[in-house]
Amino acid sequence: MPKLHTSAAALVAAARARITEVETAEAIALMEDPEVVIVDLRDPRERERSGFIPGSFHCPRGMLEFWVDPDSPYFKEIFAAEKRFIFHCASGWRSALSVALLQDMGFVAAHLKDGFTDWVAQGGPVAWPAPKG
Repeated sequence: MPKLHTSAAALVAAARARITEVETAEAIALMEDPEVVIVDLRDPRERERSGFIPGSFHCPRGMLEFWVDPDSPYFKEIFAAEKRFIFHCASGWRSALSVALLQDMGFVAAHLKDGFTDWVAQGGPVAWPAPKG
């Protein structure tokens, strides 16, 4: 395989340098604020295995640009709200890249710096999907 011009880690570092990062303790304190929407970018299987932040909105990473864009046939009305959006993934890499991309689109958002893994480590509440069946 040829050497990449830019590594994934370099892309994340560049994104983090130009976006707003929210520390886990602050996000835990904000989770019940009605003016804040926490958006989970993780794969549905990750949510099933690890749980999720109670009250968070699930937006799979692959649909992000389409769900946020009001001109897209896939637009989700939640993104029209005049609220503070905090996106997260497991460790903060996907959410950093996602928020940088959203910023390029003109959508204002922040991301959970250390992701859901740190949320759990710091004792943030976790909800679980209803059992299937």
